[in-house]
Amino acid sequence: MSGQSSLLKIESLEKSYGPVLALKNANFEVLSGEIHALLGANGAGKSTLVKILTGVISGNSGSISLNGKPVGFSSPDDARKNGIAPVFQDPALIPDLSIQRNLALTGTDEKRFITELSAMGLNVNLNEVAVNIELPLLRMIDLARALSHDPELLILDEITAALPVDLAEKVISIMNSQKNKGKSVIFISHRLAEIEEICDRATVLRDGINVDTFAASRGSEERIVAAMLGDKNKVSNKLSDSKKIDRSNSVFLEAKSISAGKYLKDLSFQIRKGEVLGVAALEGQGQDLLFEILAGESKLETGEIFVNNKKVTLNHPRDAISMGISYVPGDRKSALMPQRSIRENLALTRFRGISKWGMINTKSEENQVDDAISSLQIDTRAKSQVKRLSGGNQQKVTIGRWVTTGFDLLLCFDPTRGIDVGTKQQIYDLIRKFADQGKSVLLFTSELREIQMVCDRAIVIYEGKVQADLSIDLCSEENLMNAAHGILVAK
Repeated sequence: MSGQSSLLKIESLEKSYGPVLALKNANFEVLSGEIHALLGANGAGKSTLVKILTGVISGNSGSISLNGKPVGFSSPDDARKNGIAPVFQDPALIPDLSIQRNLALTGTDEKRFITELSAMGLNVNLNEVAVNIELPLLRMIDLARALSHDPELLILDEITAALPVDLAEKVISIMNSQKNKGKSVIFISHRLAEIEEICDRATVLRDGINVDTFAASRGSEERIVAAMLGDKNKVSNKLSDSKKIDRSNSVFLEAKSISAGKYLKDLSFQIRKGEVLGVAALEGQGQDLLFEILAGESKLETGEIFVNNKKVTLNHPRDAISMGISYVPGDRKSALMPQRSIRENLALTRFRGISKWGMINTKSEENQVDDAISSLQIDTRAKSQVKRLSGGNQQKVTIGRWVTTGFDLLLCFDPTRGIDVGTKQQIYDLIRKFADQGKSVLLFTSELREIQMVCDRAIVIYEGKVQADLSIDLCSEENLMNAAHGILVAK
């Protein structure tokens, strides 16, 4: 990319958290007018680097220069004033405050914000409290707020992971617009197809060190994976040797004409024992409410749910759990006790099984927790607090607690969102293992190609109803997308 000047240059950057070295002599450069991918497995140091760049934390050593001048940011506001605006992996809005008050906290001009959001084809009531807004819209609000500051460098950390296809396409358009204006974007994503399509160059971190920088282009996926994971790890594109469902197996759960709120309207489906049933849908079609109803977190208004051919009522999560239904929500942070240890989080659902008269059998607890850590390959270097784990390891903990408890149906809502390819593969393998054991898995994913890789069958939800029920051989991305837009799929 000759002729382009250096906008950002990082040299020999290091950062440690006690005994854990997150960045080791890391080097990174972004040119003016480029979209640069920052890649790496969970725990490689990407989030740490972004936090240093945006003034959230300080590095222990190393240098940062912007437009050739040395800089160091003492706060996010300091970074914004220097032309760096991030959209972090998790929403940066304070949940209990209105959007208007959240904008005021970052000195964001309301008119400029509304203009940016309107350009995306979106709108929001500024008096709405952030906690009442769905995650995909929150991500777009974060993006509009960042763009309102007219940054020279926009940092997008896994923004598309929480978005349906239509909103992800809007983000891609915005990135290209920034590039066309001569501005730069750092783009962090585990969706390798996006990297190949959008980015000019890619830098890969592994164990806190940059191991490769190269031009991103079609066919570079293999090089990316090799750099991220090293030669000792191989990731397959399909689970071709996994067991497929015997369609004669009995039904575990059936929903008949269920409706709730403004999203679910007369939805019906079945899931069999030993089946991985995929769910595909664009944003706002009722898929999140469906999972919450099955988990006992939201109430059904009309319709019926049957478990093992018996009508059931799911008024509380404990009702679902007692029937063998466990839930892994899309927001893993809401499912964890962030200040507590891995052991405490994994053992949380096992209290009754390892206690008598209120006394916990610590030996039994340790054995079950150790088994879950081993089977899920959870990194325990930061075991004292779950919040210090990488996103992938946090997700393993949310799944692992149900491994220790036991279940018949696992509800997985976008479980691989924001997770590196190696950890995704481990979760795919685990899901298939559950099915081979005769357990059922209901899997919603925003990454449609996962359905072909993991599932036995898929339903597509459109306007609160099942638009299509497809055998796995019909679950191409084209068919899934057509059904998600209300177009009938030929069988």
